[in-house]
Amino acid sequence: MRSLLDPTAHLRTLGALASSGDPLFVHGLNWQVWLIVAIKVLVAFSALLVSVMLMIWFERKVISDMQSRIGPNRAGPWGLLQTMADGIKLFFKEDLLPERADSFVFKLAPYLSLIPALLIFTVVPVGGVITVGSHTFELQVADPPIGILFVLAMSSIAVYGVMLAGWSSGSKYPLLGSVRASAQMISYEAALGMTVVTVVLISGSLSTRAIVDSQAAAFWDWNLIRLGFLPFIFFMIAITAELTRPPFDLTEAESELVGGFHTEYSSIRFALFFLAEFMNTITMSAVVVTLFFGGPDGPIPRFIPTAEIWMPVVWFLLKVLVFLFIYVWFRAALPRFRYDQLMDLGWKRLIPMTLGWLMIVAAIVVWHWWGLLVAVGVVAAAVLLNRAFAVGATREEEHAILPPVGQRVWALSASDSGSDVDAERGDEGGPR
Repeated sequence: MRSLLDPTAHLRTLGALASSGDPLFVHGLNWQVWLIVAIKVLVAFSALLVSVMLMIWFERKVISDMQSRIGPNRAGPWGLLQTMADGIKLFFKEDLLPERADSFVFKLAPYLSLIPALLIFTVVPVGGVITVGSHTFELQVADPPIGILFVLAMSSIAVYGVMLAGWSSGSKYPLLGSVRASAQMISYEAALGMTVVTVVLISGSLSTRAIVDSQAAAFWDWNLIRLGFLPFIFFMIAITAELTRPPFDLTEAESELVGGFHTEYSSIRFALFFLAEFMNTITMSAVVVTLFFGGPDGPIPRFIPTAEIWMPVVWFLLKVLVFLFIYVWFRAALPRFRYDQLMDLGWKRLIPMTLGWLMIVAAIVVWHWWGLLVAVGVVAAAVLLNRAFAVGATREEEHAILPPVGQRVWALSASDSGSDVDAERGDEGGPR
């Protein structure tokens, strides 16, 4: 009752809840604290928008170098303003609304894809702790005690933007593209979540700042090494499929579905989907650095004044840049998966492997070296599961109505009517 009568009680409660994370809120909330929070939000938002523009330029230039081309080189120095020119062009193009579209949902869908990418970045630590005047705060927008759960929740919400974009268009091709994209993103959510759980187990916290601090002692304390490299590989595969980046860009298989779920979009709403894609790529690269590579952790030269303030930010940016290059490298080097290969990798390979590794990590955390006995059981289960998949695949081929992808019909029926097939193929072994 007293909290209802006291007008400042609610603010004190918020300050007490926030004080467990960012030290900015230790002494409660006042106008200076609100000002610092507003500045952090504006800086993060501006940095993301500028980084998306640079990322698109970076991807174009790197791929052009890999393909012995020049890439953008006209708009601005080294073509840096080409992305801005494209954005201005899309902003002033005609905005079309399909006749059968659901107007409200059609306009809402691009924002449901963009906003989660913005919100995920708010819980990523990009630097250390600094002091301005009498206020000490962390270089991240927010540090909730359930930060990594917030990341998973926001990445799941992005599925709604894709699904609603295809459904609201009132056309069958965007609908097929959105269904396929939603199935892909949901399939890899499970593997992504279990990989994150292994990081939480070894770090002992759901806070992204605490996860970074648990890796700060030395290089060998990075979760990449402590978890045995495999969770990082699982996470990279899952997050690449979650982002629908090559080689998992089935959502944009132009030869099959015209343009995928965004076929009917134009103008600025079309640009928002690609803005969300590149922003998600940057954000998830930052999440990978946070979970497995110590975030902004790195050696700091003490003989340089104020190095402890800006060097962590430099290390963070360099690590993120490495992963952005890897994503561009994937696009330039790897062919697109077929949809059946994509789903098989997610459900038959990635989910069992992440679950098995999670069980091993959990057993070692609880029982220490005795947990290796669980590893023996996991290996035995993996052998049995692999055998079951092999038997199932053999039975599917034996009773198939249609031939497997890439196999000719006459090759499938050769075992049932060998002489007839030979007659059809002719003397040279090929069809007449």
